[in-house]
Formats: sequence, structure tokens, C-alpha cells
Amino acid sequence: MLENEFLENTIQNWAISILFIIGAYVIVKIVSWTGEKYISPFTEKTDNKLDDIIYRSVKPPLVFAIMLMGFWVAIHRLTCPDTFIKTVDSATKILIILNITWLFAKLTSRLLEQYWTGSDDSPQQHKMYPIVNRTLLVVVWIIGLVMALSNVGVNIGALLGTLGIGGIAFALAAQDTVKNIFGAFTILTDKPFKIGDTVRIDSLEGTIVDVGIRSTKIMDYDKRLITIPNYKIVDALIMNISSENPYRRVVIKIGLTYDTTPEKMQEAMDLLKSIPSRVPHLKQDEATVFFSDFGDFAMGITFIYFIEKDAGIQPVTSSVNMEILTSFNKAGLSFAFPSQTLYINYPGVK
Repeated sequence: MLENEFLENTIQNWAISILFIIGAYVIVKIVSWTGEKYISPFTEKTDNKLDDIIYRSVKPPLVFAIMLMGFWVAIHRLTCPDTFIKTVDSATKILIILNITWLFAKLTSRLLEQYWTGSDDSPQQHKMYPIVNRTLLVVVWIIGLVMALSNVGVNIGALLGTLGIGGIAFALAAQDTVKNIFGAFTILTDKPFKIGDTVRIDSLEGTIVDVGIRSTKIMDYDKRLITIPNYKIVDALIMNISSENPYRRVVIKIGLTYDTTPEKMQEAMDLLKSIPSRVPHLKQDEATVFFSDFGDFAMGITFIYFIEKDAGIQPVTSSVNMEILTSFNKAGLSFAFPSQTLYINYPGVK
């Protein structure tokens, strides 16, 4: 019976080929059992996560490679048409390269997950992980597919030329999206700010709420949410106010009327110097006051003070301004406003 032929092969040859496939399956089960029984517990006990990543990444491609080899040996034992054998060999080459690509893809993804998002204090990196992971996986698989097709005789040059034309069309259609994605990468790597920082971007000032793939969201002082494309932030002038340590500098100019006497001018400067001791959240003994200029309509005083980093800028500024207004009114000091005095001479009139 074993010598009987079926599809140009004896029953015995068919049975041996099937045994090769079964043997490959048994080896797979042994390898999997050994890994879960001995290798996995050993890697979990070590402090280094790299061995866990390598084991979990290598296991599935290794299992696939064993089964693929079993099928290849089983088919090559049989008498088959040359065209079928060539097809099997080409398919095997493609699958081997794709299997190696699968291994590199799993390693890349797991390593990125471990070392990119391993820190819990970086929300931007956690938000950027999906796009970075997908981008790297696409690159790895494209390289693998190109190598696989090249090994079976496909004209890669013509294929890349076709893809290049399509890529140019896609890039032109999605150039703003691409610019925003690269802007997000720039923000992530350069780290001009982080979520929760108070920043000034050109003329806009507020608190960073979210950094996304396409845009960055800022909450201004009026509690309005403003969305800015990432590529505009990369080209903008950024001032990280939260990085000021530990105070924020404020400069104001006050104008007094020209009928203010030198004694009153000195009194006004003394009142300004004492304001940090009367208004909370100001740096003590650091106020700078000086008689700065003779303006067109007023004599100017420059007042520089410092607000604590964690204090609200608007409430403290309002308190300082209210204190200036109250103390100056009590002292009889007059604020100047734009005005002109005209002197007219009439002939014959003294």
C-alpha cells in the first residue's frame, strides 16, 4: 500500500512529508513550553528589561521560522513540477525576509515602548508614542517588503519610480499635516516648554494645556482655549514664563504733573518703594524706583517690582495698581494726562 502513488508520489513519501510537518509542530510546542517554563521566569527576575523585550520579540518569529522550514522540507521531498517548486522557493524567500522584518518590527516597537514612554513625568512623549511607533514600523516594513521583492526578481527601480510619483502627489496634498507633525517632533525634542507651563508665543500669552500631533492648545488669561498649529510654534519667538526663577519682573511708568514739587516727587518714590511690604506675593526689598524722564506731558517715574512665580499675575498687578492709586490720592499727588498750555500775546495788551 505504501508503494501506491498519489499525485506522482508514493503514500510513503506523503506520510514522511506529513511527519516532517508534524515534527516541526512538535518542536514548536517544545520550544514554547521551554521558553514559558524556564526562559520567561528567568528574564522576569532580572532587573534589566532588555532580556524580556528580546525574548518576547524573538519567540513568535522563531516559531514561524520552524514551521516554515518544516513545510519547505516536506514539499522538497516530494516530486513536484518545476514551476511549483520555483513558486514555493520564491514564496519561502519572501516569507523568510518578512519574518526577519517582523522580528525587527517587534523589537523596535517594544524597545520604543519601554524607553520612550518609560518616564511617567513626560506627557508629551506618551502622546507622541503612537505616531512615532507607527512611523518607525512603516519604515521597517517598507524596507522589508522592498528587500523581499528584490530577492524574487521584481524591478525595484520601476516600482520606486511609481511610488515616488504618488509620494510627491501625497506630499503636496498633505504638506501642512507633515509640517505640523515635524513641528510636534521639534517641540518634543527641543522641549521649549511642557504641559502646565505659562508661555508667551509672539504676542500670545497663556498656559500650555495640550501638545498634540497637529497643534498645541493654550489657555489664555481670559480662560479661552486657543489652538496653534505646531509649525507656527517652531518658527515663533517663545518665552517660557514658568522658567523664571523665582519671580516675574514687572515694569510700569507713572507720570506726575509738572506742578509737582521736588519734595512731592521724592514722597511719590518713597511710597512706591514701600509697596512690596504692603502687597502680598511681591519680593521684599527688591523694588526699583527712579525719576526717569521729563516727558511732553508729565514727569516720569519708573517702578520695577517682582511677583512670586506661583502667584496670579493679574490679581497681584491689580493690587499693586490699587495701592498706588490709593496712596497717591492720600498724598495729594496728581497723575498727569496729555495736555497743552497756550500762551497768546495780544498787541497792546500787557
